[in-house]
Amino acid sequence: MTALTAVAVGLALVDAVCFALSATLQHHAVSDRHDDGHLSLRSLLGVVRRRRWLAGIALGGLAVTLHAVALLLAPLRVVQPIGVLAVPIAVLLTASRMRVRPARGVLVGAALAVTGVVAFVVVSAGTTVSTPPETTALVVACAVVAAVTLVLTLGGLVTRGWLRCVAYSTAAAAAFGLVSALVRAVSLRVTSGEAELLDPGILLAALVVLVVTVGGGWLVQQAYAAGAPAVVVACLTVVDPIVAVLLGAALLGEGAGTPLGLWSVMGLATAAAVAGVITLAKYHPEATTRAAAAPAPALEGSLT
Repeated sequence: MTALTAVAVGLALVDAVCFALSATLQHHAVSDRHDDGHLSLRSLLGVVRRRRWLAGIALGGLAVTLHAVALLLAPLRVVQPIGVLAVPIAVLLTASRMRVRPARGVLVGAALAVTGVVAFVVVSAGTTVSTPPETTALVVACAVVAAVTLVLTLGGLVTRGWLRCVAYSTAAAAAFGLVSALVRAVSLRVTSGEAELLDPGILLAALVVLVVTVGGGWLVQQAYAAGAPAVVVACLTVVDPIVAVLLGAALLGEGAGTPLGLWSVMGLATAAAVAGVITLAKYHPEATTRAAAAPAPALEGSLT
């Protein structure tokens, strides 16, 4: 491990702690501004004036900054998976706030999510050398991720409870995975001399990053309104690195030497991580409390 990679790992570790704290604070502020698992624009405007929410946003901003710096210093496959450590941290923070011991289902779900992501990265053997991507490939990647995010967002609009939380969180995670890949791609094009910092293409990519980040932020707030912070963090830290690593392989050539057989193992690791998220979402104390208090499940199509 090079010195720069070691620094990137350290930054990513601090990033994970900040992210878990940010999620807990934002969920606290958002969770009592709704009664149906959906955060309206009016409620959101009320939330943004709360000190707890602002503190969460500040910590989130610090986490994003640390993450961006780490991506400048090391490949996606090194930086992204470390964020999964935010899952157990968020579980412990939520348990402390609710003054309860995490249930077995919560611990199993968190363990599956963490193990799945770690295994995904460990078995994705191959070169970590990154190459600047082609513009066409970037456009295609943006279109594909946008389509996936849209489908998941629609899923969040028509479901409720933990399913809504998972749908919104996963949509946000896909968007943030694209942001990480774009940040890495832009940094490679600039540092390799293929583009200047103020080139139109670089500025357009920066604009896309800004728009996607804002959209992802809105999805995260909706997820906080629908479920527990540990569930949101689990979705983000499971899907985000998987999307980012796959985009890193497709766009930047990271892990180009990964044997075909290991892709199957990576698929199993992904399935384990997804199963962990679903288990965590179903058995989290807040999810079970809401399920007991809620009426019989029904599809909702309201956009308010």
